[in-house]
Amino acid sequence: MKAPFGRRLAAEFLGTGFLVATVIGSGIMGEHLAGGNVAIALLANTIATGSALVALILAFGPISGAHFNPVVTLSDALEGGMRWKETPGYIAAQVLGAMGGAVVAHGMFALPVVSLSQHARSGAAQLFSEFVATFGLMCVIWGCAKRRPDAVAFAVGAYITAAYWFTASTSFANPAVTIGRALSDTFAGIRPQDAPGFILTQIGGGFAATLIFRWIRTEPQPVARQTEPS
Repeated sequence: MKAPFGRRLAAEFLGTGFLVATVIGSGIMGEHLAGGNVAIALLANTIATGSALVALILAFGPISGAHFNPVVTLSDALEGGMRWKETPGYIAAQVLGAMGGAVVAHGMFALPVVSLSQHARSGAAQLFSEFVATFGLMCVIWGCAKRRPDAVAFAVGAYITAAYWFTASTSFANPAVTIGRALSDTFAGIRPQDAPGFILTQIGGGFAATLIFRWIRTEPQPVARQTEPS
């Protein structure tokens, strides 16, 4: 039985908020402690984000499904997993949660509440990276959701940890997180003018993966045997 809609929205708001607070906060801490070593800072950012994703999906999954991502919500609606009329509420909760997470992260490190990022992330390679990152994320989710739902949290956490390193964009793969990170002029930030391109390619990658998995998962129809003539 599903939780009431308001409680599911609260779960999406809190989960996405904690996710963005983790991404931004661990980026600030990693950069502060790494002494200028960007690889070490990124590694710290990666481990914290992947670990938080596992914990947050386990915590909020039984309530809202733990989407924390408009692409996941839209893809779930496309596949009939949730009603289309509920998707605007989910997406609004995710975006507001992401913005709140940025504010919380700044508050914990005594930074301005909002500081628009100056971190440039533009160009065809970055956009293609976001398509690939989100495509892969949705493949992992759809691949586990039907037959290994208990593994989704760990699979998603592991995938995002890896995707930080094999994509040029460090795998945002989430429009809400992209918006939250645009509000933070820190290690994990993205310039607001670069965010729309990321968001469009994320949506494209997510939809492409959903359509391909719809085809992959289609069960073959049994071939009717013809009766042998007597």
